[in-house]
Amino acid sequence: MSQNIYQQLGLKRVINACGKMTILGVSSVASGVMKAVSEAAGAFVEIDKLVDCAGERVSRHTGAEDSYVTSCASAGIAISVAAAITQGEPDRVAQMPDSSGLANEILMLRGHNVDYGAPITSAIRLGGGRVVEVGASNLAARWQLERAVNERTAALLFVKSHHCVQKGMLTIDDFVRVARAHNLPLIVDAAAEEDLRHWVASGADMVIYSGAKAFNAPTSGFITGKKRWIDACKAQHHGIARAMKIGKENMVGLLFALDRYHQTPQGPTEVQLRPVAEAISALRGMQADIEQDDAERAIWRIRVRISQSELGLDARAVEAQLREGDIAIYTRRYFLHEGVFSIDPRTLAEGEMEIIVARLKEIAQHATH
Repeated sequence: MSQNIYQQLGLKRVINACGKMTILGVSSVASGVMKAVSEAAGAFVEIDKLVDCAGERVSRHTGAEDSYVTSCASAGIAISVAAAITQGEPDRVAQMPDSSGLANEILMLRGHNVDYGAPITSAIRLGGGRVVEVGASNLAARWQLERAVNERTAALLFVKSHHCVQKGMLTIDDFVRVARAHNLPLIVDAAAEEDLRHWVASGADMVIYSGAKAFNAPTSGFITGKKRWIDACKAQHHGIARAMKIGKENMVGLLFALDRYHQTPQGPTEVQLRPVAEAISALRGMQADIEQDDAERAIWRIRVRISQSELGLDARAVEAQLREGDIAIYTRRYFLHEGVFSIDPRTLAEGEMEIIVARLKEIAQHATH
């Protein structure tokens, strides 16, 4: 087998079975999209016109009034927060991220205060926001959100992510009602979501997506929503967003990736994965079944449970052997403490699932008990 570009640089071949993760480069980009990127990189353009054009084209997909392309979803959070605090006023934009003397509190559920490789609070603070948590880690009520609103409140932030607590939280409708009652902008972090229209239609003012996750675009993100607030986001280009700007080529790459994106289940179905789960379950000390994504997206994965008493190795040891082999195989390891890891098929190339099963078989055969 020929070496890929990273192997030519002396790096390991990686099999990504953990999903569209930043630590592995997020996603693979289609050749047609990369052709557009290459053509865009080799020509000049009026950037401000491209920004507006890109916003219009993204909005055709989202149903929003306007959109603004960013370098990534984290930048989208910082820029949206700065937009809410400054409302696009030039003197305030120039002041960011120092929001002294301005309404700068960003209300969010404590169960939504997550770390996705960096704390979400870091992105909020980069935009000049001061985080105010609402409710307990596992339970929140609308009255708590209502009571947290005061004259220092700049915006409400709702986070849709598998990282969040999935029970006892308020709904997007609760946030919309409170935001409208107090005439405050509502920001939704939907970084890895695949539904381009739902969150705009819910009534949010600014919705943040990653371009590189669900949509297999080059490194990028975008904010989509109400024109008033997207204008305020664009104004940040003369402030904090200058350090977060995206190149013309990746902006074009995002547009072409969105054009070829179809909202269908991402990856094999439950039925298609069942034979693989059965093959893994036939191995000593391993039991596999099919699980749905934690955030209830139409994504199916193979969950592998390790029996330490039968195999002589625990799940942490098996996962480490997968990751540290000649080919680095990365799985989803959020529940290793429960003896479980998962295989996400969406990011696997042809033949890679067979390599994973063969490696698990090798580990099972060489494990001592």
